[in-house]
Amino acid sequence: MAAEGKDSCYEGEYVHSFGFYLEHSGEHRAVLECVSSLLPERFRRMGEGKSSFDVLGVGSGGGEVDIQMLTLLQSVLPDVPITTDIVEGSSKLVSNFKALVAKTTNIQKIPFAWHTMSSEDYEKQVKAKGDVKKFDFIHMIQMIYYVKSLPESIKFFHSLLKSNGKLMIIIEAAQGGWDTLWKTYCKELCVGAITEYRSSSEIIACLESLGLKYEEHSIPNFFDISECYTPGSLKGEGLISFMTGTEKFAESFTPEIRAGMLDLLRKKCSTEKDGKLMFNSSLSCILVHA
Repeated sequence: MAAEGKDSCYEGEYVHSFGFYLEHSGEHRAVLECVSSLLPERFRRMGEGKSSFDVLGVGSGGGEVDIQMLTLLQSVLPDVPITTDIVEGSSKLVSNFKALVAKTTNIQKIPFAWHTMSSEDYEKQVKAKGDVKKFDFIHMIQMIYYVKSLPESIKFFHSLLKSNGKLMIIIEAAQGGWDTLWKTYCKELCVGAITEYRSSSEIIACLESLGLKYEEHSIPNFFDISECYTPGSLKGEGLISFMTGTEKFAESFTPEIRAGMLDLLRKKCSTEKDGKLMFNSSLSCILVHA
């Protein structure tokens, strides 16, 4: 999951925890493989005949995926000027993103507008100004867990699309490991920044209720959680703490709840391969048409 919203848990220690998770989960690699396959031809069609191409990233975190997508966009539309607006609630991650831009030569010619706020606050700001900027491509990667109203958020960001634009939502896959864990233990886990767990099934149901056209693409991803069962393992404790949204899993919940979660992760959320316990962290990429 990504960091989004001023009231999200992704400040301080959780920025470190988020980075630790990304380092060990392979999630960004899986997402980049998907977008590298899906987006080039779509970017080409979306950019045909346009004098500029405007991108909005919502909940972009530290910008690692954004930079790769912008580089891809530049390669597909080398003669079209690109602008980028970023909405991200974590000031620390915005700083990380800006530092990454400063180190990426090809990206430095793209003008960035930074909105360090939650997606809801951005919506309020846009509506208050009345001067609405439209976008060719809007992406919401691993952030839609944090919005208060799913239908209102999707309606608002969809309304910001130009004709022929696309809204890309990447979220945990229905019936995957995250979905099983967080819905089984919703009472214990949905008590912080995430108050209602959502997977791709909730997004698709919402899109269909709104009458929006979309296409869905799977992003397979599995990572090793074997060390979550090794007492004293820093890697295992770091992973299981992030996966349960806690600072220290070993000091959270009752012993019975912790044991139940670990049992569920082993039996319902993972598969054994080559002696490793591989957690099903597959995602879904949903492209919503203007």
